[in-house]
Amino acid sequence: MLHRLAITSALALSLAAPAFAAPLPKPAAFGVCATCHKVDKGAPSTIGPNLFGIGNTKAGEVAGFNFSPAMKSSKVKWTKADLTAFIQQPQKVVPGTRMPFGGLKNPEQAAQIADYILSLK
Repeated sequence: MLHRLAITSALALSLAAPAFAAPLPKPAAFGVCATCHKVDKGAPSTIGPNLFGIGNTKAGEVAGFNFSPAMKSSKVKWTKADLTAFIQQPQKVVPGTRMPFGGLKNPEQAAQIADYILSLK
């Protein structure tokens, strides 16, 4: 009986605990992003904001980074669709962004990068 109670308790705790999946592997195409962006929890922003934990947050809200007025006032939320679109055409998604990147034209690579960024939590 005690053994059954222990198993039941362990199962209940495992189901109640949030799942913390490891980040996806960094796609090779992220190399161009890594020039300006950090992805480690707590790392300071550099040329661009740290991308750790930005998934499903409002654009322009990474603490300690000086975003352009355009990014701060945008209505963008970093979902897979918005991230993928921004990676492909930053100036179209947020006109006036300061990000000096013309965009990644390969939609598969852009989606892989978006999935990777969303996995950073």
